[in-house]
Amino acid sequence: MAVPASPRASHPLSAVLAQVEPASCPTRFNFHCHTICSDGSLTPEGLAHQALAIGLDHLAVTDHHALQAHAPISAVFEAASARGQAVPTLWRGVEISCLLEGCLVHVLALGFGAEHPSLEPYLQGRSVVGPALRAGAVVQAIHAAGGLALLAHPARYRRPFPHLLAAAADLGFDGAEAWYDYDLQAAWSPTPLVCEAIARDLGHRRLLMSCGTDTHGVNLCGR
Repeated sequence: MAVPASPRASHPLSAVLAQVEPASCPTRFNFHCHTICSDGSLTPEGLAHQALAIGLDHLAVTDHHALQAHAPISAVFEAASARGQAVPTLWRGVEISCLLEGCLVHVLALGFGAEHPSLEPYLQGRSVVGPALRAGAVVQAIHAAGGLALLAHPARYRRPFPHLLAAAADLGFDGAEAWYDYDLQAAWSPTPLVCEAIARDLGHRRLLMSCGTDTHGVNLCGR
């Protein structure tokens, strides 16, 4: 079976991610957050209303192995837009567990098409088992659905992030989450030095950089 090519060069989200800077999150971009559809505390509607209040430009909700939040969030945004309110651009997103270099990691699938069969095994509310758990298989599935594959919070795993980023690049990952609050502060802020080192690594590899709050609580501006 032919390996699906990455849509990175032509994907509209790539141009957005090229604008990501340390200060982009949480007030402009948020490509990593959760609702009660997985392990978050916010309802999809509650998260949508907070995104509107913040004035986000772009949003992706990335529940673990679940896409149920997308439709109700989209409905809130459509209603707000009909009232003349500015709304964020909403991208489909999901956080998928996989094995990379023998290490269990999380992949952010962003900007993929609706109901593509390649992603169905990863949208059942739980991690897959067997060969489909391998990072290469996950990346292929994301690309087949027209999405981008980015390694989430590269410095949170038991293997050093330079090793994981190198392995991810070899497998065709499109990038990684460069700006992340590893200190889990009440008010989100990217962790110095670590995030800067990740961003430099991604820049050298010419890979995309994302950012997100990884919100699990009730405040979209914190974790």
